Amino acid sequence: MDREAKVSIQPTKNGPYIIRGNVQITDSEGNELDVQKAVIALCRCGNSSNKPFCDGTHARMGWQESASVT
Repeated sequence: MDREAKVSIQPTKNGPYIIRGNVQITDSEGNELDVQKAVIALCRCGNSSNKPFCDGTHARMGWQESASVT
C-alpha cells in the first residue's frame, strides 16, 4: 500500500482506536515504530502492556470511556 492510500481512524466504544491504512507512528523521542499491519489498534485505556498498541487489557478490566468519541 503506498503512502497516498486512504487512512481511516475509527474509535470503538470502550475500546481502542482502529486505524486502517499505511501509517507511520513515532514514539515521544521521534523513533519510528515498526508497523507491518494494514490495520492496527491503538490503546485508549492507558493500561496496555504494549503501548501505544492495544493488547485487550481494556476488556479484561472492564474499562469504560469517560466521554463518548463515537
